[in-house]
Amino acid sequence: MDMHKLFTEHPESVGETYGEHMVRATCFGGRMVVAGLACMLHAWLPFIFVRTGSQAINELHARMQATLRRAPSQATTAGSQLASAGE
Repeated sequence: MDMHKLFTEHPESVGETYGEHMVRATCFGGRMVVAGLACMLHAWLPFIFVRTGSQAINELHARMQATLRRAPSQATTAGSQLASAGE
């Protein structure tokens, strides 16, 4: 597989350029890290961050679904890639 394809195949499958995908994936990852830390603190102090984890999940799911709707011809492929990756 050539190097260009390694960096562009998946982003193109969800209707994004490499740069767009890099920004979106970084934002998604950052949001997950912050929500994860909030959930860990919530485990010790259950009166804080009561809805933070579920709100983050709902927000990220909605954003991902919007992305899949923008690339309808690839939605099935992208969805199956997510399922097989365990995300």
